[in-house]
Amino acid sequence: MIEAKNVSKWFDGQRVLYDISATLETGKTNLIIGQSGSGKTVFMKCLIGLLHPEEGEIIYDGRSFSEMSSDEKKKLHTEIGMLFQGSALFDNETVLGNVMFPLKMFSPLSAAEQLERAHFCIQRVGLVNADNKYPSEISGGMQKRVAIARAIALNPRYLFCDEPNSGLDPKTSILIDELLSDITHEYNMTTIINTHDMNSVLGIGENIVFINKGHCDWIGNDKSIFKSKSQSLNDFVFASKLFQEVKLFLERDAES
Repeated sequence: MIEAKNVSKWFDGQRVLYDISATLETGKTNLIIGQSGSGKTVFMKCLIGLLHPEEGEIIYDGRSFSEMSSDEKKKLHTEIGMLFQGSALFDNETVLGNVMFPLKMFSPLSAAEQLERAHFCIQRVGLVNADNKYPSEISGGMQKRVAIARAIALNPRYLFCDEPNSGLDPKTSILIDELLSDITHEYNMTTIINTHDMNSVLGIGENIVFINKGHCDWIGNDKSIFKSKSQSLNDFVFASKLFQEVKLFLERDAES
């Protein structure tokens, strides 16, 4: 579990986060949603420790990040897996080489054990006969699976995902969402996903934090999001024609 308590952040005298408090739950897919420029990426970077809030604190399972020593922060970083927006694979490394990278850098396992772990992670994300292929030789969806395999190689307690469905077609996006959800539950991780994809919100939104203009406007889940009384959230959710039709359907259903 990760807790944000009264987190505020400024850049060059301009406030971008306002007193945000939220709990990211263990064993659930926690989604941070909001429009571009809403502050959700800044909030996520504060959670990871890439940015330091001027006010408030971030707590990892009872451990305050601001009170950790340098060694404790280094240890925490080994407990964090990252899935970057563009996959961020090494072009000159094979699939196996990419997944092996964090193991070689940070794992105490022997070389043979590292190789075994890498093979396990590649198989876990559903890649077959891809070990010796380079990123340029596989599809965008497969690249995302490689990135997920690399992110879980060190068996992290916390998994951060930045726009995991960016650039993917709808069908592949659903498969990636389902994979992230399955892995989260299987390994009881605290998974935090930064997204503006409403299909992801409705598909795997077990705990949702909505950021609007630097404020936390709403917290809920995929079951309660359509019942929200937050106008800013409703404007965000029903921005597309598809979800406008969903809204009309729900209104008609409520009247009948």
